Amino acid sequence: MNPSLATAARPASRWSQYMVLTKPRVVQLIVFCAVIGMLLAVPGLPDLRTALAATAGIWLVASAAAAFNCLVEQRIDQKMARTAWRPTAKGELSSTQALVFSLLLGGAGSALLYVWVNPLTMWLTFATFVGYAIVYTVVLKPLTPQNIVIGGASGAMPPVLGWAAMRGEVGPEALVMCLIIFLWTPPHFWALALYRVEDYRRSGLPMLPVTHGSDFTRLNVLLYTLVLFAATLLPFVIGMSGWPYLVAATVLGGWFIAYAFRLWRHYSDQLARRTFRFSIMHLALLFAALLVDHYVWPWLT
Repeated sequence: MNPSLATAARPASRWSQYMVLTKPRVVQLIVFCAVIGMLLAVPGLPDLRTALAATAGIWLVASAAAAFNCLVEQRIDQKMARTAWRPTAKGELSSTQALVFSLLLGGAGSALLYVWVNPLTMWLTFATFVGYAIVYTVVLKPLTPQNIVIGGASGAMPPVLGWAAMRGEVGPEALVMCLIIFLWTPPHFWALALYRVEDYRRSGLPMLPVTHGSDFTRLNVLLYTLVLFAATLLPFVIGMSGWPYLVAATVLGGWFIAYAFRLWRHYSDQLARRTFRFSIMHLALLFAALLVDHYVWPWLT
């Protein structure tokens, strides 16, 4: 037998199988937004011990929510090309293993946040877990095409968690960041759903392109990017940021709108993929601009 074929056929290690359940790419963006919230919550650098504990705790609970999502959706994942390779869908990890893994991560993360950060952050993070793993995954996702809109509230929480970790309270600045992610989520996810529509049709999930068609979904993507653009200007309006952020938000927002307009008028799966990938870059660069503005702009004024 060809050694390379034998290597390819060899099942992934148990460690890597558990890592897949945590959806590392998704969790990285969640943790990034939470860290931005921590850094923006204080005028200088945050307390390192608290920041590290908060980052680790939020990462653990977010990973627990992702693992629970894989557990609940294992039958759906089996029907979708982009998720059929997950260990729970392939039967490499049992439901019991996935559940225990999720509970251990969630318990460890919650304990870390309660003891080393503050109870408010722990409870907010726990509420986010319930919102994503239970309200969105179990209730909303299989019932309504507006699942991603309503369920997006839990996914928008990371900056609030980071802010609460540093200040022990939730300020208006944190809520503005939460609003931005909340409005960013539908166009981001619907761009993916557009070119994965047959996957969702086979799965039986009532995603917007399945229930209302491509034209309606593309129009909604455009409309949401317009509302999102207005929301991204709020940090400047309320005095949270300065001109450097405003310039970055305007350029990034205009770029996103251009993608959405082209998607509406001249659809292709390739363009939908590019729009989806750009949406991730848009959010990352937008929050990075907030961070640069926070530390650099005061020195220039």
